[in-house]
Amino acid sequence: MKVVSIIGRSGSGKTTLIERLIPELMKSGLSVATIKHDAHNFEVDKVGKDSWRHKNAGAKMTIVSSAKKIALFADSNGDSSLESLCERFINGVDVVLTEGYRMSKYPKLEVTRVENGELICGAANNLKAIVSDYQFDRGVPVLKPDNISEIAEFIVKLPDLDEPDK
Repeated sequence: MKVVSIIGRSGSGKTTLIERLIPELMKSGLSVATIKHDAHNFEVDKVGKDSWRHKNAGAKMTIVSSAKKIALFADSNGDSSLESLCERFINGVDVVLTEGYRMSKYPKLEVTRVENGELICGAANNLKAIVSDYQFDRGVPVLKPDNISEIAEFIVKLPDLDEPDK
């Protein structure tokens, strides 16, 4: 399974890039999963819904299942590592695109715009490419954000990873 982290400052276009990469990678016959890191305490379950009521009653984990999708709500004792999330929850896919996880050991593509200021990642952090209309001289390719096929091809050509780089 290939894991690639899409990183960048807030407002840089990370979510839009991932949204556009998913169908492009699928055109190549690849199955894709995503993991989004959120530094804040987010809520996705709605107050009053059955799953919320189960968790609110004290269940450590609640799963909602239908013919079309499955959702899992679980307690966490801290921020889970990308490695542990992949191991516990991701299977049967070719590529995992993450939004965030800039401190993980997995390969990264940093999305940036001129107004975002300095890059947040360097080669020592396994930066493989920069996605920007602005040119950078950081020893990695600069890919244009509108050239989704080129970015997808770049990801496909990254070596498959059974575990993060050492």
